[in-house]
Amino acid sequence: MLRFGGDYNPEQWPEEVWAEDMRLMAEAGVNMATIAVFSWSRLEPDEGVHDFGWLDRVMDLLHAHGIDADLATATATPPPWLVRRHPEMMPVNADGVRLEFGSRQGYCPSSPIYRAHAVRLARTIALRYREHPALKMWHIGNEYADHTLECFCDVSAAHFRAWLEHRYATIDGLNAAWGTSCWGQHYTGFDQVEPPRTAPGPVNPSQLLDWRRFCSDALLELFEAEKAALREVTPGLPVTTNFMSILHGLDYWKWSAAEDLVTDDAYPDPADPSSHVAIALSYDLMRSLKRQPWLLLESAPSAVSWRAVNAPKPPGMMLLHSLQALAHGSDGVMFFQWRQARYGPEKFHSALLPHGGTDTRTWRETLQLGQALTALAEVAGSYEQAEVALVLDWDSWWGLEAPESMPSNRLKLKELLLDWYTPLHARGIGVDLVPPGRDLTGYRLVIAPNLYLCTEETAKWLATAPGQVVVGPFSGVVDPADQVHEGGAPGPLRELLGVSAEEFWPLHDGVRQQTGLGAARTWTEWLRLHDAEPVALYQGGELDGRPAVTRKGAATYVGCRLDDTTPLLLDLLARAGVEPMDLPEGVEAVRRAGYLFLLNHTASPQRLALASAGTDLLTRTPMHGHAELPPRGAVVLRVEGHQ
Repeated sequence: MLRFGGDYNPEQWPEEVWAEDMRLMAEAGVNMATIAVFSWSRLEPDEGVHDFGWLDRVMDLLHAHGIDADLATATATPPPWLVRRHPEMMPVNADGVRLEFGSRQGYCPSSPIYRAHAVRLARTIALRYREHPALKMWHIGNEYADHTLECFCDVSAAHFRAWLEHRYATIDGLNAAWGTSCWGQHYTGFDQVEPPRTAPGPVNPSQLLDWRRFCSDALLELFEAEKAALREVTPGLPVTTNFMSILHGLDYWKWSAAEDLVTDDAYPDPADPSSHVAIALSYDLMRSLKRQPWLLLESAPSAVSWRAVNAPKPPGMMLLHSLQALAHGSDGVMFFQWRQARYGPEKFHSALLPHGGTDTRTWRETLQLGQALTALAEVAGSYEQAEVALVLDWDSWWGLEAPESMPSNRLKLKELLLDWYTPLHARGIGVDLVPPGRDLTGYRLVIAPNLYLCTEETAKWLATAPGQVVVGPFSGVVDPADQVHEGGAPGPLRELLGVSAEEFWPLHDGVRQQTGLGAARTWTEWLRLHDAEPVALYQGGELDGRPAVTRKGAATYVGCRLDDTTPLLLDLLARAGVEPMDLPEGVEAVRRAGYLFLLNHTASPQRLALASAGTDLLTRTPMHGHAELPPRGAVVLRVEGHQ
């Protein structure tokens, strides 16, 4: 089964509307609903006083219509009574301002008051519904770090100090790691350490890096606390929380290890003709986190409500975007939301059932999608490893994008990932994302677009790659304490790469430096060769004649940010034995085990050759030789010979 449905908020509607909701869900083929995400104030109108009657009836209605429940613990927004009795649990920003109630995620991640009440509510809900036949999955919180990533209150400060003491054991260990002899910041006790609040000048970057680690861990503790309560009551039910694509604030490698199923919320911009590429990268991350199928838990049927200009999805795009998620490993397509709200901040956010009801384009496309997901049911559960891996390490990302004190603040990890991912995507080459330390067996090409923070262990791990290895600029610069490696960059990668970066030469906006592989922007380096050979030289300027790209054996170092990595990438793919596909621009080809998804993201018809015959599961039409794709159309080919 492929999951289909979305967030259902029956508490926003008179109860007489619920029967119509159930009838229309059944008509559309909906088989799962996410419920009670923001229902704490309705389920517990006062401390210890519960009102489950309405949710009982909703759960019963779902089950009666064959719809499973992704039941939330309702802890994403604490109720007003809790906030008014304990205003100290609201988050404080870096300027010392305590934020007010009136939105969502109104809590300090370190607050023991919030945590105790959240865990108690999760356990109470689990005890009530543990035997209910509609319950199939637990949904903890909602989009952690969307609105509240960090808090700078005194409670958070104490939590941070305890986290630091656990990490470093002694204050001397912290002083050594943070380099506090710089700018006279030497501490004589953990009680003197505070969060990196707004200060007169730049804050210690090592402190900032540990703060990023702490904030991710503090929120994960909240998730783990609720999960423990659910496990105690319903040990056999899967537990998840919805991720937010490639999110800077949370280490999703660590978070996904705590989940049973990876779920994601994805909202590509319909007005951006390249948005399908960036979202494909995030989908590949979701599949890679646990190396298994995942679930798209939120997406938009049409327009969202939070961009400056909220463009709707043109006809056909709801289905196309849904098929893209399936292609990259999702076992279903869920939406925010089922019925379009009439009030609140998301009243103009689209829904499967819009304001205009069933005589609308969106509803007709909802029915079409339900039929397509039924036709594609056999795809569920399929998974295969890609041939190319992209390295993503949150510690390194956090260090790279420190707000101050860097040679340039123009290097952004998502952009560096896309520099390589975009030409791979355009050629139908599957990509996995990997953390340092994951087994690299089976990967023909491993690309680390940036490893600003690199350990000896990571360098040795990269050296185990069985095929070609590429390392991008400004890598191997610092250790886990954000201290520059002895001898400079690339630090522990020097033996693998056979090169040193004597000086960093960042470029101003709009400036280009020519190389033998095209123009470079943003970043260049003055490199010195040891036992590597030059692949491309700088042409003109202060770096004229110096190496820009080097190679030692199967390891390539790119000491600049190339405008277009394609010429170098094509050479690397040939060396790795990876065969690219010849695709029209804007057409995406994705292999998922024995299935080939062909997706036309353009507004024009497209034709492409097929290497293998098969059957289009959407139309049950045999296909061979070539495929015709209408505007924003798709083919899902069960490749001949696949059972």
